[in-house]
Amino acid sequence: MKKIAVYCGASSGNKKVFEQGTINLGHWIVQNNYGLTYGGGQHGLMGIIANTVLKDNGYVHGIITKTLYDRKLSHNKLSKLDIVDSMDTRKTRMLNESIASIALPGGPGTLEEISEAYSWTRIGDNNNPCIFYNVDHYYDSLENFFDTMTDNGFLDKYARKSLLFSDSLDEIGEFIINYKTPAIRHF
Repeated sequence: MKKIAVYCGASSGNKKVFEQGTINLGHWIVQNNYGLTYGGGQHGLMGIIANTVLKDNGYVHGIITKTLYDRKLSHNKLSKLDIVDSMDTRKTRMLNESIASIALPGGPGTLEEISEAYSWTRIGDNNNPCIFYNVDHYYDSLENFFDTMTDNGFLDKYARKSLLFSDSLDEIGEFIINYKTPAIRHF
């Protein structure tokens, strides 16, 4: 089964629209015959996406660190839960076991995970699309910053076009289907 890696907050944020966007993404994953790979947590948007996919009879693979598992933060009703030694292993496994990476609203951890996945695309270690699901314009400032990187010569235009910011699940689906990995960055 093809799986989508979803990065998102272990909290729900302070707007109900973030929860609704997460529920919508969960339904979309199952409706499009994908499974979910995520960080294995039970709280916040992480718990909401897992519960939505499970409720729709979808497949959910959680990958959590032993430290977080020992703190009893893991979801206990997943299709599969893997416990790994480090965040690096967790991120690598999530990326390698998925065909696309999608970031929902979240904090620094979410941003770090999707940024690393995109960075790995630029150096040839990730062939999968990276997408910011821009619920309620959450990522507008970040999208502008990526445009600033391009305008100032730190990101070429083709590489910039390989990163999607969208609030449309239809557009996200088309982007995944039609994605072409950008050329490896050369110096």
